[in-house]
Amino acid sequence: MASTTSSAPADVPDGVPTGAPTVGFDLDMTLIDSRPGIHANYRALSARTGTYVDADLAVTRLGPPLEQELAHWFPAERIAEVGALYREMYPTHAIAATPALPGAREAIAAVRAAGGRAVVVTAKYEPNAQLHLAHLGIEPDAVIGDLWAEQKAEALIEHGAHVYVGDHLGDIRGARAAGAHSVAVATGPYAADELRAAGADTVLPDLTAFPAWLAEYRATV
Repeated sequence: MASTTSSAPADVPDGVPTGAPTVGFDLDMTLIDSRPGIHANYRALSARTGTYVDADLAVTRLGPPLEQELAHWFPAERIAEVGALYREMYPTHAIAATPALPGAREAIAAVRAAGGRAVVVTAKYEPNAQLHLAHLGIEPDAVIGDLWAEQKAEALIEHGAHVYVGDHLGDIRGARAAGAHSVAVATGPYAADELRAAGADTVLPDLTAFPAWLAEYRATV
């Protein structure tokens, strides 16, 4: 059962009516199942560079910035070069292979139906994040990329986010740093009990449970 522990939402920005929530969403393993596309891109990167990358292992560690994963396979002096190559190859190999997770579109729609704004805040390279969302027909109000963990608070505060939804422990930390209610979904690398133990205010099995939770949350703030 999801936790109903509450935390104070961020201040409502000028022009946003009281009760209309601004909700931030992580991307990888929250809105999209990026494992197939990232797996394909790592295999293509291995072939291109001649350096073995265990794609099966890499897709179990999604969340942190790309450079952290590349450091397992490439020397430090090559990380910037290989990272740029990975991002260049990404649209060809990863976009079409990546599906939306169950409830993703409905979660965005629930925020809109409540009169609120939905913003995607992700560690992914922003142009590639935008390509994923466009390909899947998911249209948030804003997309902010290249932010990880506590860095995500910058965008959440800027957009006046009351809630941040993610699958990773880093997402919980980002929500906390922004003073936003942390909603964790157990669709990524962590089980529900791990997310709860890490300090998530609410834990949901996946985004299909989000619209009902949002209605309940709005009734209590």
